[in-house]
Amino acid sequence: MHDPSRLSSVILVLNILSFWPLVVALCGAGVFNVLGRPATKDGFVHWGYPRWWCYVTGALELTAALMVTLPHTREWGLFLAAFVVVAATLTILRHREFSHLAPIGVFVALLVLGWHASSGLV
Repeated sequence: MHDPSRLSSVILVLNILSFWPLVVALCGAGVFNVLGRPATKDGFVHWGYPRWWCYVTGALELTAALMVTLPHTREWGLFLAAFVVVAATLTILRHREFSHLAPIGVFVALLVLGWHASSGLV
């Protein structure tokens, strides 16, 4: 027989674990951008953004990561993260720098997993 409490515990663990890879990825990208190294700033300028835009992007990524960790702001955090990923995707496609699509694909996969977990589908 199936133990309902065990099943709900497993579902809870899967829900929690599905968010953390996204949080880690957003934090990594956010810290990378907030550090604002010269090569990072040069990349943003190359794509037509101001040199300081890496700080805005990094702040949005870190904010999204924090929001995803909190249950009452999780969906808004997922929307914010999706907004950043869509903006990055459009920038990469506009400049035809397709080698950057692989990391974006990872973020998309993590967002889909997080969204499904948020919707209770995991």
